[in-house]
Amino acid sequence: MSDLKITNLHKHYGAFHAVKGIDLDVPSGEFTVLVGPSGCGKSTLLRTIAGLEETSSGSIEIGGKDVTWARPRDRDIAMVFQNYALYPYLNVKDNIAFGLRARKFAEAEVEKRVARAAEMLGIGHLLTRFPRELSGGQRQRVAIGRAIVRDAILYLFDEPLSNLDAQLRDDMRVEIKRLHKELKRTMIYVTHDQIEAMTLADRIVLLRDGLIEQQGTPLDLFERPKTRFVAGFLGSPKMNFVPATLTAAGVKLADGTALELPGRSGLKAGQAVMLGLRPQHIAMAGTHLAKGHVRVPVVIELVQPTGSRVQATMPLGGTSIIAELGAHDVSRPGEKAEIDIDMTRAVLIDTTSDKII
Repeated sequence: MSDLKITNLHKHYGAFHAVKGIDLDVPSGEFTVLVGPSGCGKSTLLRTIAGLEETSSGSIEIGGKDVTWARPRDRDIAMVFQNYALYPYLNVKDNIAFGLRARKFAEAEVEKRVARAAEMLGIGHLLTRFPRELSGGQRQRVAIGRAIVRDAILYLFDEPLSNLDAQLRDDMRVEIKRLHKELKRTMIYVTHDQIEAMTLADRIVLLRDGLIEQQGTPLDLFERPKTRFVAGFLGSPKMNFVPATLTAAGVKLADGTALELPGRSGLKAGQAVMLGLRPQHIAMAGTHLAKGHVRVPVVIELVQPTGSRVQATMPLGGTSIIAELGAHDVSRPGEKAEIDIDMTRAVLIDTTSDKII
């Protein structure tokens, strides 16, 4: 059963068409992440699901019930906002309990639900504090606590971690993933951060200009992108794109470098393409050249250590690319080296349609 069903949803702001006929089914219990660049329509879509924005046309069903024109309070949803939206004059306990008391829950049930949420989120010792006395991470836990006491069909998260520093974001991602596993409820999560999308999602819905560009599991989108946009958006560091021309055996780069493409057939020799190479599929040359790999001499231009790994920038076919290497594989800019490229993982992109060939 779908906990959320969206059919041909449009949202206009005057002449601006923010959401352009989206269809989406979210099964019960799934963690779906809406991701995409700023202005792609992901937050507008979430707010329309919540009823905070009116639908221009199309329909929304939550739990099998048509809620297209229902008020937010009648949609059986709970929402966590980017700015926490806590009441500054209420302590943590009363902030979490506010929605329950507004709906006239018995005080014994309020106490029970608040205690359970506080235990799940590790904030039981903060119940008497006020928002001004909390850190950003603690405030976000309170905001999440206020949502999960609702026991709603659908939980909506609108970029809830964007105001936190990198370490807190990592910690809170773990907490949210654990909560989903424990609550077993349907969650829709909006972010512009592809790392958040990859680590949290059961399914990613990648939006672009108000449309769904591609949806699927994180691994599906990472390994089997359908367009250049998808290939370039997911993955860190981003995929390298190198202009090339198809040959009978593979591709030829702008400087004449020939790279064989194993297992490809039906390619049109002479066609201009973009060669996509992920930084993780490029390594320093080893003793043996693996099947399906090619070896190319390069000169290291830039070295960016990241701990156990290093991002090395180098030219390939007249284009600067990044390779993700071991921390001790390369030491300094200007160093001459040889790299092995796994061409079995290479992507070919039609330069006219931007679709994967």
